[in-house]
Amino acid sequence: MELIQSQTQRLSQRQLQSVELLQMSTLEVEAYLRELAQENPVVELDESHAEADRPQDEELLRQLNWAEEDDQQNRYYQHLWEEELDPLARVSTEGGLEETMFRFLSRQLYQMDLDEDTAQTVRYLAACLDEDGYLRIPLQELADSISVPLAQVERCVEILRSLEPAGVGASNLSQCLELQLLRIRKTGPVLDIVRHHLEELAKRHYRAIAAQLSVPLEEVYQAEKTILELEPRPGAPFAHSGQVQYILPDIFVEEAEGELTVRLRGRERPPFQINTYYRNLLEKTEDREVRDYLSGKLRQAESVLQALEQRDNTLLRCARFIVERQRDFFREGPQGLIPMRLADVAQQLELHESTISRAIREKYLQCCRGVYPLNYFFSRTAASQEGTCQVGGTAARALLRRLIEREDRTRPLSDQKLADAMAQLGCPISRRTVAKYREELNIPGASGRKLRPL
Repeated sequence: MELIQSQTQRLSQRQLQSVELLQMSTLEVEAYLRELAQENPVVELDESHAEADRPQDEELLRQLNWAEEDDQQNRYYQHLWEEELDPLARVSTEGGLEETMFRFLSRQLYQMDLDEDTAQTVRYLAACLDEDGYLRIPLQELADSISVPLAQVERCVEILRSLEPAGVGASNLSQCLELQLLRIRKTGPVLDIVRHHLEELAKRHYRAIAAQLSVPLEEVYQAEKTILELEPRPGAPFAHSGQVQYILPDIFVEEAEGELTVRLRGRERPPFQINTYYRNLLEKTEDREVRDYLSGKLRQAESVLQALEQRDNTLLRCARFIVERQRDFFREGPQGLIPMRLADVAQQLELHESTISRAIREKYLQCCRGVYPLNYFFSRTAASQEGTCQVGGTAARALLRRLIEREDRTRPLSDQKLADAMAQLGCPISRRTVAKYREELNIPGASGRKLRPL
């Protein structure tokens, strides 16, 4: 036997919660706070009516004792009951708030007997899913970003993959289909094809697959029918591409006397307050179970308040740096954008790149020119043959569009002439890059833009 002393870093519950809240959008934060208020009796979201609507002490104590008996179960059923009464909580029905994959997965965790650390990690993983429902970020990178052992992240990934819809949390298409087949207890050739022969199946090499698996050709055909009934994008039902997407800007940029000011949305006061009755009850009660229960709920509420404050501080610092760095954009428009990377912001603010990435995720900035996602202000340097271009790709595309809009339609400019014109305006990019940007902007070539005489 050998005694080994080692030092490891692990995120506390409070730090993990800060990471989770940081990457939430405004709507997700509001939904999270509503759910917090439903499960935590010491949280009051609407402080303006707190005193007028405060129930009698006896009723509060009765609810407390009821919730204390079976907190996990009652929290889940109380959540469902309040959803039935609150039309705003009836997501994706009757025109209510849209359901999101994150909220759908989070609600399922209420039914599971998980410790809070595990539940928080699973929610963090759910927030890292892409729009198709895939977890494409390497697990080691996820573990490093939140300072959690890889083995624990792997266990939480398995929990995530056990949730509905089947296939969520997979790292690729093959694994996604495999998870769905295992959920409906399908094995045999169809499982082997999903695991090892998807590419051949896509090319319809049925005989080759049958030969490799030593099965009749008919079984390959039957396996294909089964696979076609599976969902390759488990996150697709939550996309709602046909519905109107509402955006709440997180940041507002205003100009006064030549100076740009940055402010966050509605943070003049805390988003919720601690119920004074429960705080007083905690100080006076001699019941140990009531004290333990209230202490835990009070710590949770205070932890969320601190995490929200840290989220706002990080977001505000990022926004101020972006506005200062891209000052010309707010005066000249998209052509004023300069190259900027996550590493630039991370280095200046002395934060990790992953923190900056989470801070700008699904966050929007409103200014006199409109509403823009924060990642709009990040772009690489436009490619040039000499490598001397210092103009960002976004600005280069805006300049290219402006030149084409102003050209003589009877004699449109070729890609080479466009490249020469852009070089004269301080954006020396190659002809191939002009062609690439033009295609990305869905603008035809010179012959396609030429105005034909009647």
